[in-house]
Amino acid sequence: MTETRTRVAALIINLGTPEATDYWSIRRYLKEFLWDKRVVEVPRPVWWLILNGIILTFRPKKSGRAYDRIWNKERGESPLKTITRAQAQRLARGFAKSHPDLVIDWAMRYGKPSIEARINALLAKGADRILLFPLYPQYSATTTATVVDKAAGALMKLRAQPSLRTVPPFPADPLYIEALADSIKSQLATRPEKPQDLLLSFHGLPQSYVEKGDPYQSHCQQTATALREALGWPQKHYHLAFQSRVGRAEWLRPYTDETIASLARSGVKNLAVVTPGFVADCVETLEEIAIGGQEIFRANGGKNLTCLACLNDSDESIAMLRAIIKREICGWM
Repeated sequence: MTETRTRVAALIINLGTPEATDYWSIRRYLKEFLWDKRVVEVPRPVWWLILNGIILTFRPKKSGRAYDRIWNKERGESPLKTITRAQAQRLARGFAKSHPDLVIDWAMRYGKPSIEARINALLAKGADRILLFPLYPQYSATTTATVVDKAAGALMKLRAQPSLRTVPPFPADPLYIEALADSIKSQLATRPEKPQDLLLSFHGLPQSYVEKGDPYQSHCQQTATALREALGWPQKHYHLAFQSRVGRAEWLRPYTDETIASLARSGVKNLAVVTPGFVADCVETLEEIAIGGQEIFRANGGKNLTCLACLNDSDESIAMLRAIIKREICGWM
């Protein structure tokens, strides 16, 4: 009787992306994203009317224009998809010799490739242990938890389930902070003028979610504190804010757009913005901050706003991701 070969897999997972920038592609993506109960906690009957009657009628055009400004037209996909794929490919090549029975794959929580599709593909390759790696350094029920929910939903359909592990959040992990600090230093070293202030912009979250127990705000503050210490940046020129708020509800403050405008009005001419909640550049960094933030900054008297690149598939990023994966598969390999 021959022994069946089993393998370990690591599945890196990012938020998601539409397949194109046209109205219907954006609408399909937004519908999946905004119908998630973890993302929007409004009672379903009320939210169904708002979502289908208003948001999915008008928002796809606006979002489509934003995506079109940063779209990877050469590959016909969003930068987030391009970068996440590149991260997985570089990790796979790096592990090929040292861990030949470790399979690396990637998925999106919303859109394609789906978590369920990639889990099934990993099972077909002989994986019986899967490490889920949500690429969110700071935990939130709206991000990390919904990834786990989706993976669990896929396993509910299986008779023979693989074992699952999930990489824990890493807001102040030395591996992550060191990679961030090195990336920031190397990028700033190429700038002709050193920025006067450094702004850390994290994705926003409704204040009520934090009041209900979501640790996201605390995790963002942990990242900001650890990164400032690693950079040695003066406290008075170091700022934290939250972007991407929607609707009329109170979100985590201070708001990024208001902070950018305030800094410009206070006399800051050169501002660098870091987005440590994103491991890969996406519409929120490339369009909302790099383009929209620059417009706000200049309109209020500022001169140069530099949105520093995320870790993406840089050497610092791959080394960090590789080290975390090796740590989390201990005992499996």
